[in-house]
Amino acid sequence: LPTDRFLFAGFAPPQSGARRGLLQELRDIPATLVLYETPRRLKAFLNDAADILGSQRQAAVCRELTKRFEEVRRMTLGELAGAAEGFVVKGECVVVIERAAPGRAAEPAEVEARLEAALEGASFKDAVREVAEATGLPRREVYQLGLALRDRDAGEEQ
Repeated sequence: LPTDRFLFAGFAPPQSGARRGLLQELRDIPATLVLYETPRRLKAFLNDAADILGSQRQAAVCRELTKRFEEVRRMTLGELAGAAEGFVVKGECVVVIERAAPGRAAEPAEVEARLEAALEGASFKDAVREVAEATGLPRREVYQLGLALRDRDAGEEQ
């Protein structure tokens, strides 16, 4: 991962909402992201990072850096999140995440997933606003996607 520009963000907050908020702030930063994480919260962090930053972003989970049993696992965030169940981790980890691609457009599947997640804990209006801000898409476009998603879900329930 490029080291010409990086942002060290320290430890991510332990609470899911605060952690997701931090990841939202870091999402579009054009620098390699470096964070610390505890073994106990690593899986939850990787799941949130894959969801918010994008499952296709390259990342590495590093442990025991500069020590005898140094270990580095490099995959996409989605692959790391899926593999985290089997990780045996001792000591703090350093998570390094690829920088945001310039002008990256949100994929429709990503927007749908974000909307579904946001709708679980917020009103339709608030969820649309949150997803529009996170993706950089026009609110009207996200609103239309939300209506289509809601109509689709209503059709499945019948």
